[in-house]
Amino acid sequence: CGTVYEGFVGDSAFTAFVGKVNPLAQKLVDTAENALYAGIEKMVAGNHIGDVSAAIQNVAESQGFHVTREYTGHGVGRAMHEGPQLPNYGVPGRGLVLRVGMTIALEPMLLVGTPNTRVLPDQWTVSSADGSLTAHYEHTVAVTENGPLILTTQGDASNPRRNA
Repeated sequence: CGTVYEGFVGDSAFTAFVGKVNPLAQKLVDTAENALYAGIEKMVAGNHIGDVSAAIQNVAESQGFHVTREYTGHGVGRAMHEGPQLPNYGVPGRGLVLRVGMTIALEPMLLVGTPNTRVLPDQWTVSSADGSLTAHYEHTVAVTENGPLILTTQGDASNPRRNA
């Protein structure tokens, strides 16, 4: 879900269930959300893109899931997709250094089977290449002097992490 407010872009996504949920699907979605917040915690001035990326990757892989290497998080500002790119995998201490004022959309995309994806005939929908389950979460986050600031919070009082 994207929006423009006073000329600036925000980008956000979440995975929702329709119908009965099996335990693997629930674990995948919970892990994707946990990976997002692990990445957000690393969105601190002086950290590297690799610190954020590795945090996302570690949460996903610790639960037996893959992160796609074909799509990334990204900077946002006056346009929806700006630099820098923020992969969902990385090495701590590597990559661009985060600075106060940077605004980046983190978007872990987790897959149960292959980490590869395919674009469907509508040229918009992306799924796992093998048809296995996937989950996607995203927030736009600003690097501030006081740490990460989630700009796309849903204000859900039942989930304090969404009010960060």
